[in-house]
Amino acid sequence: MNAATLAATAQRLVGCGKGLLAMDESTGTCNRRFAAAGIAQTEEARRAYRELLVTAPGLGAHVSGAILYDETIRQSDRMGVRFVDRLLAAGVIPGIKVDLGAKDLALHPGERVTEGLDGLRGRLEEYARMGAGFAKWRAVIGIGDGLPSAACIGANAHSLARYAAMSQEAGLVPIVEPEVLMEGRHTLRRCSEVTHEVLRIVFAALEAQGVVLEGMVLKPNMLVPALDCTEQGGVKAVADATLACMRQTVPAAVAGIAFLSGGQSAVLASARLNAMHPSGGLPPSRSPWPLVFSFGRALQQPALQAWMGQDANVAVAQRALLHRAACNGAALRGAYTALMEREPVLQMAS
Repeated sequence: MNAATLAATAQRLVGCGKGLLAMDESTGTCNRRFAAAGIAQTEEARRAYRELLVTAPGLGAHVSGAILYDETIRQSDRMGVRFVDRLLAAGVIPGIKVDLGAKDLALHPGERVTEGLDGLRGRLEEYARMGAGFAKWRAVIGIGDGLPSAACIGANAHSLARYAAMSQEAGLVPIVEPEVLMEGRHTLRRCSEVTHEVLRIVFAALEAQGVVLEGMVLKPNMLVPALDCTEQGGVKAVADATLACMRQTVPAAVAGIAFLSGGQSAVLASARLNAMHPSGGLPPSRSPWPLVFSFGRALQQPALQAWMGQDANVAVAQRALLHRAACNGAALRGAYTALMEREPVLQMAS
């Protein structure tokens, strides 16, 4: 492990006023989204869609890194050029999802723990040889009656920390993603309580495993009310609660924070990200780290809807992707406004 190299890569990911494109959906998740859009659920369709994303002209203007799935990192475009090389040529660092998904937590009904530590060292070494510069591991924490349990939080924190340590050992920057889920009826206050506890325990586990904080990126949820909560609140309330939680739980040494979008709409995710940034850019005066985005659906969904599996729609789909990237890039400067949503490509993609 070279701590200085890890820190430099982490800064390239989060310290340059850009964010991450999360395109690491599993085959099952990708197929479900294709099915909902009426697109064939085949390996070639998945490859063609991912080619659309990684070859979007000017992707590197607002995107610093792209999180890939195991299938994706092994794929190439129709000219035979590896997706990894396409990204590198665009100035985008390739990354890789390395967990094997959340499974039921024994003796704790309704809770899950992410698996994939077995054999992880070898997988990380292979991905590093393939050109990956960072890795990602996602843990999911649900809120409900009596949930989450201490056992669920502790098990997921331990797995995240062991993954992060092995990633750094392999020379890969770990993106640590403890996601408090939006499903349910809980309030913003309850989300704040749980997220505080989760992050507190995660960072204790990271310290115990010797993870170099300057060489890692945190990928948390924004603090939001549950999707079915009757009190949704405003954009500023979410931004203020999120910043307060991060200040109280995240060490200043962490390279940066890249928020996930979860179940937020593309527009709402941009607006909430924007509200965390005073006009004038990164970092916000109220935080010691860059606050950027690591969005999946909130970046991809307009492009997927525009593409619909048709080669003739590739250009318009790429413009939809780049538009969303530009909106989020503006949000990092506190410059995003609703007027940006009047861009013509969104009408073409609808």
